[in-house]
Amino acid sequence: MSTLMQSYDEAITLTPAGEGTLEATLTGDFSNAPIAAPPEAGPPFGGMIAALAAGAMRQGLGLEVPLQSLSVQYLSASRYGQPLRFMPRLLRGGRTVSYSALDVYQGPRQTHHATATWGQSADGPVITPLAERPPALDSLDPARQLDGGMSPRFTRHVDYRFADGPNLFGGNAGRAPVERVWMRMKQGGALDHGRLCYLLDALYPPSWTALASPPMMTTVDLRYDFLCADPGAKAPDGWAFFTFSMLDLGSGWTVDEVLCHSADGTPLALSRQRRKLL
Repeated sequence: MSTLMQSYDEAITLTPAGEGTLEATLTGDFSNAPIAAPPEAGPPFGGMIAALAAGAMRQGLGLEVPLQSLSVQYLSASRYGQPLRFMPRLLRGGRTVSYSALDVYQGPRQTHHATATWGQSADGPVITPLAERPPALDSLDPARQLDGGMSPRFTRHVDYRFADGPNLFGGNAGRAPVERVWMRMKQGGALDHGRLCYLLDALYPPSWTALASPPMMTTVDLRYDFLCADPGAKAPDGWAFFTFSMLDLGSGWTVDEVLCHSADGTPLALSRQRRKLL
């Protein structure tokens, strides 16, 4: 396996480029392509783009309140080794809730669009029907890993500990297309919203566990809802438990959902992703 040229912390770093614009450049280490293939065989990983989008809006607009939701549209694939320009704007800034948007360009071509909602937490009623304690991390077999050659390049930044998988290529045939796995960033660090953006997208589509020969597909829209203002307080070692579920597959589209829990069962985030079959 080749050595990584760019770490997550290096990739997530945004540099001011004048007139409210920030720049970042990704290497092929964050490609969707299999490790056995050249990086150019796949587009940049959507979870990394989402993490950069959230960071660009926070940094570029000076937002200090917690991120509540993020939605990213993937308009066209960007290239490796060429700067991406992030252009954030504040749609409305309020005392309790703020709204922002972001356009991403590479050269003259727009590659992504994003919107986000920001706001302070407040005291009030608490009802958490999504709370569910996951299996203990140390109870799972660390040898259950993704296949090296077929794994996307971006997975080299992640530690995986599967609950009963991986179930790729029909392992879930005849049962619910669900994959349950502990994950953390290999570089370490407490879990934050940027790492959550990455990890909530850091696995194959769950429909691939239901089909022996799954179709290729591409993400067109990815939405995150953050349920915890400070995920690092719940996951200081970076580990969190993720449940990937397919909700629907048909008419050339698929919709998936991911739920993230901390070790004590606190729901940290929820995402929903729409993909177009190719």
